[in-house]
Amino acid sequence: MHPATVTLQVNGQAHRLPVSGQASLLTVLRNDLGLNGPKYGCGLGECGSCTVLVDGIAARACAIPAGGVAGRAITTLEGLGTAAAPHPVQQAFIDAQAAQCGYCLNGMVLMTVALLARNPDPSEADIRRELSANLCRCGCHLEILEAVRLAARRLRA
Repeated sequence: MHPATVTLQVNGQAHRLPVSGQASLLTVLRNDLGLNGPKYGCGLGECGSCTVLVDGIAARACAIPAGGVAGRAITTLEGLGTAAAPHPVQQAFIDAQAAQCGYCLNGMVLMTVALLARNPDPSEADIRRELSANLCRCGCHLEILEAVRLAARRLRA
């Protein structure tokens, strides 16, 4: 079976790539484009470490065939900001020290970006519901919740 050529819009740039079969978006992002923000966690779309934004909506890259998002706007952690100029949500996570190992951070940050785009003033219940399917094994939950509240305050100001 020959790979199909797919054009993916990733972080504002078009990439024409040969994609074979049902290669996951996560595999293409990491292996073909060298983007390491989205992590391989469970491979089943359950843990959230592979989260990306597709047309601004949080999606699990490990469970999406790359060809299924051709032409749609895909944003990874790398597309949000830079080390010199982080996105406000990234800066809030830094300021709240909401990371220990950092494995879950990609998903937590992108879920927060999607949440705050839809709801700039989320309640505590909204935040907890939004992040409930993103797993953090280090126990940074309190810091992560504070980072989301901090980002919401800053983006509203």
